[in-house]
Amino acid sequence: MSNIVWLIPLFPLLGTLLNALFGRWIDRKAHWVAVPALGCSFLLSCAVFLKVWQGETFTGDLFPWIQAGSFRTSVTALVDPLSAVMLLVVTGVGFLIHVYSVGYMHGDPGYARFFTYLNFFVFSMVMLVLAGNFLVLYVFWEAVGLCSYLLIGFWYTRRSAADAGKKAFIVNRVGDFGFGLGVMYLWVALGTLDYGEVFARIGALSPTTATVIALLLFMGACGKSAQLPLHTWLPDAMEGPTPVSALIHAATMVTAGVYMVARSHALFERSGVALDVVAWVGGITALFAATIALAQTDIKRVLAYSTISQLGYMFAGVGVGAYAAAIFHLVTHAFFKALLFLGAGSVIHAQAGEQDLRKMGGLAPRMMATTVTFLVGAAGLAGLPPFAGFFSKDEILASSYHRGPLALWALLLIGAFLTAVYVFRVVFLAFFGAPRMPKEVAQHVHESPLVMTVPLGVLALLTAVAGAVGIPSAHGMAFARFVSPVFPLPEGVDHGGLSAYALLVLSVVAATAGVLLAWLVYRGRPVRAEAIGRPRNRLHALVLNKYYVDELYDAVFVRPTLRAAGFCARTLDLGVVDGAVNGVGRLVVGWARSMRALQTGYVMNYAMATLAGAVAIVGFLLWR
Repeated sequence: MSNIVWLIPLFPLLGTLLNALFGRWIDRKAHWVAVPALGCSFLLSCAVFLKVWQGETFTGDLFPWIQAGSFRTSVTALVDPLSAVMLLVVTGVGFLIHVYSVGYMHGDPGYARFFTYLNFFVFSMVMLVLAGNFLVLYVFWEAVGLCSYLLIGFWYTRRSAADAGKKAFIVNRVGDFGFGLGVMYLWVALGTLDYGEVFARIGALSPTTATVIALLLFMGACGKSAQLPLHTWLPDAMEGPTPVSALIHAATMVTAGVYMVARSHALFERSGVALDVVAWVGGITALFAATIALAQTDIKRVLAYSTISQLGYMFAGVGVGAYAAAIFHLVTHAFFKALLFLGAGSVIHAQAGEQDLRKMGGLAPRMMATTVTFLVGAAGLAGLPPFAGFFSKDEILASSYHRGPLALWALLLIGAFLTAVYVFRVVFLAFFGAPRMPKEVAQHVHESPLVMTVPLGVLALLTAVAGAVGIPSAHGMAFARFVSPVFPLPEGVDHGGLSAYALLVLSVVAATAGVLLAWLVYRGRPVRAEAIGRPRNRLHALVLNKYYVDELYDAVFVRPTLRAAGFCARTLDLGVVDGAVNGVGRLVVGWARSMRALQTGYVMNYAMATLAGAVAIVGFLLWR
């Protein structure tokens, strides 16, 4: 296995280097480098997955990295059932999105640069997943953040895109500051950063120390996975190209936080308190983001808030100890959310860049492939049976009911209802009803090319069938058994009793009720464009304006920081630092100007000065 593992990140790295160095000459053929590179990585990931399926694992060093005093670390890879699943998600979904991008980005002047960034992201994400110690994890944690900045601001000539890239970078730095401190504290406390050694020595940590380290690591997860209070960057990240939204901000990068917390579950369990924090932050975020998604008018922003909400479900699952269920939802979410984003991209492509739901409607007859696949993705997100999202979300709901506080389960159930409402609101507003776009736009609406619709079909198929590995049984779901070497099977959860079926029925009722409510509001009567997105009352205005969190942060953090920076620039930099430097210059100039008066140009004056000097010297010598 060792010969295969290191080839998985090598291919996208080679694709990155080739397009970066020769992109100017390759130009419109850049996809012939990037797409096959990722296809090879996916095939190798499949081979590694099959070996793991047969019971093999791998831990190995590529090369020694840092040796400083007692600190020793190497670039280490760890392949187990968890990393094998993540490899399939990253490379498989990434490959489909690369193919889709060939059609979506056609004609863009930054075509080669786009595929360079995309390949570099996949390389960084693969290395993050393969990391066998916390330092390698941290380095590539930062690398995917860099890729996110580059891809969000890809159209940097647009002010909104450049600002969104900076916002994502800065907000993530807040979380990553805590993550870095957690890694350092872990080294101080245990003297190692290797996963195996850290988890073997967890018992040596006091619960208080474990709590501090776990919460610092979770701070980084909140930033990367857009959880409260560090969620504000993700909706603005929709300024990037739609394939970027699908790959980074739905399927892979934002799930890095969930992966990290699940991977470090032994540390969080040692704390206990940290798991409660993770569960409640996830549950509150799930409901909070779902309410905002109900009122948004930008199709990609609805899906962005949906991503924040679904990540909350994953964290809630991890927080109650349902690690396998959380990772399974991560996998299914990658399928149906990538499908929804790419479907939204197909709609935007057909409408010449239009993203406003108020200017859509009636697209179904002209975009049947996009409509059908988007409906499949919507059903998966809403948690309707038999789609994959139903099984993964139901497992989290059941686990939160049995193993967590009842209030947390109630939050997640309400969130499931709202999820069905907002996603089918998008379906009805975009694809059905009377067209609301200008006539000149309506005349040119057409289905996307095969290079875009084929990935939609594959993702729709995965959304439809992937739930099979999550069907509950007396021995737990098959996915949980596969990852049991990493996450022991939970005890005490009733998978086949009356309560389990009651919870399942309740989950289906909540999702179905959400779909019916959306149908009554947006299909039961004609929808006027001017009525969409217009606040009807104070609560609607509050949700429409995202609870004014951005405005609050702007007032509490951004403006005071800018004022402090302005004060430092004007008073300290210009007044003190520049003032001191300029003062020295003025002193030298003044001294030189005064000395210049002695240079008269008369020989008699110079002779008198020489004589006076000689008399002074003789007088000094006689006086001594």
